[in-house]
Amino acid sequence: MQRLTEQILQHATRLPEGTPVSAKSLLHLGNRAAVDQALSRLATRGKLIRAGRGVYLLPVTSRFGTRAPSVEQAVEALAAQRGEVIVSSGAAAANSFGLTTQVPVRTVYLTSGRTRKISIGKQIVELRHAPRWQLTMPHRPAGQAVRALAWLGPEKVEAALHTLKRTLPPAAFSELVAVAPQLPTWLARSVGKVAHG
Repeated sequence: MQRLTEQILQHATRLPEGTPVSAKSLLHLGNRAAVDQALSRLATRGKLIRAGRGVYLLPVTSRFGTRAPSVEQAVEALAAQRGEVIVSSGAAAANSFGLTTQVPVRTVYLTSGRTRKISIGKQIVELRHAPRWQLTMPHRPAGQAVRALAWLGPEKVEAALHTLKRTLPPAAFSELVAVAPQLPTWLARSVGKVAHG
């Protein structure tokens, strides 16, 4: 019979790059204590990367050596596995729209799950719990705009909305206007003012 560590490695290699491996997903191979111990052993040997409590990632091997999976892929896979909404932070969204020249120093994502940190290789990724309105339209430009505007705050929101009205495709700006009733009053009022002004 195959050793548990070998079975876990085989299972991990069949998963898409960046898919987290957790003890819960391996209970068909053995009891919880044995699976936890095997995962810990694999991490110690460098066969798996420990991303957080009970979460492991398979390193990517290429002709240049091994590296951690990309942060984006790991975060997407974690969202799918846990059934969470995970999106880039408002600071990253504001930067991508050119609404700020500040480049986020830390890698922060907003999540519908609990606030926590995971490590992907040498990079620490912070997952911050966010209110539902900030997670609206997860992978759409209008949703990114909502997060950027929330990050900018009430003082800068109108100038940013004028920029977005010019730069976003009309359909995306219309989606932003359509979602305004779900937003906090200060933001909904500004969206309405710029949309109809």
